[in-house]
Amino acid sequence: MEYTNKLESRDLLEMYRLLMLTREFEDRLCGLWGRGGVVELPHGSQGQEAIAIGACYGLRVQDQVLPSLRTRGAFIVKGVPTTLQMAGIFGKVGGPARGKSTTHHMTDPVRGVLLGTGLIGSDIPVAVGAALAFKLQKKESIVVNFFGDGAAQRGDFHEGLNFAAVFKLPVIFVLENNGYAEYTPLNKHFAGTNFACRAEGYGFPGIRLDGNDVLAVYEAVQVAAARARAGEGPTLLECMTYRYRNHCEGQTPEYMRDPAEIAEWQKKDPIPRFEAYLVERGLLNEADRSRVYAAAQAEMDTAIRYAEESPFPPVEEMSTGAYAPEDPTLVGGRRI
Repeated sequence: MEYTNKLESRDLLEMYRLLMLTREFEDRLCGLWGRGGVVELPHGSQGQEAIAIGACYGLRVQDQVLPSLRTRGAFIVKGVPTTLQMAGIFGKVGGPARGKSTTHHMTDPVRGVLLGTGLIGSDIPVAVGAALAFKLQKKESIVVNFFGDGAAQRGDFHEGLNFAAVFKLPVIFVLENNGYAEYTPLNKHFAGTNFACRAEGYGFPGIRLDGNDVLAVYEAVQVAAARARAGEGPTLLECMTYRYRNHCEGQTPEYMRDPAEIAEWQKKDPIPRFEAYLVERGLLNEADRSRVYAAAQAEMDTAIRYAEESPFPPVEEMSTGAYAPEDPTLVGGRRI
């Protein structure tokens, strides 16, 4: 496949490194579950890493992302060290929120990662609110919001898209359609042909694309970002993909999927596909691949060791940073 955006060789190789690191992060995290340390059920993204890497790679420093449960690659691209991420997952003070946010609600606003919410789909209005703030402040920053096909069935989805359309907000909605809403197959909760067409009802573009093609995702987001920065409003990108693991680790057997289905999707794995693209262009060989993989393993060794050695937060910090400081000039919400 030919692509419109001609990335430099160093960018292509960096995207490959990020894909490999994200896959290694996910594999190691899922492997840690049940052996102590990880305090919440991990939701693995193995198989759909190309969406996070492709979408976030070309973003500017001031742009914000609001990730889903499976978009840890977005943290990596935005510059959140894997040591901090893993410490946060362990609930340690070495994490971005000093132990207060783990794998479900991790955030690093300094590096451009907004805080998600505890309800599927309810992060969409949060992303829209951030985009509204950028527009009111006359900034060129944009927001990239990731969510799954299950979230697209909630009222938050429709309300968020409608509001963003009416006010032409600089937000890109990235729908990671992996065929399952938690445990429910797509055909059991959606009778339509695609989600992308819903954007047309709100008056802005909706595009369905191959979410396992990292460069296709990159290009689509770049076009949507240019549109958003020009004041033309939102875009909905439906990225078709698949997750190899179950909704979360520790699932009971009744939620296991057909191994043949998984094997069929593994033929479309985003990492081997991108490797083939790089090899064809003379940018990658087996020695290069081994070196990148070894570096990813070493980085994750360091991250896990840092998380294990980082202390838990002291009980005195339980409410620190959780509440806004009291303002003595306010009485009943009014300034005196």
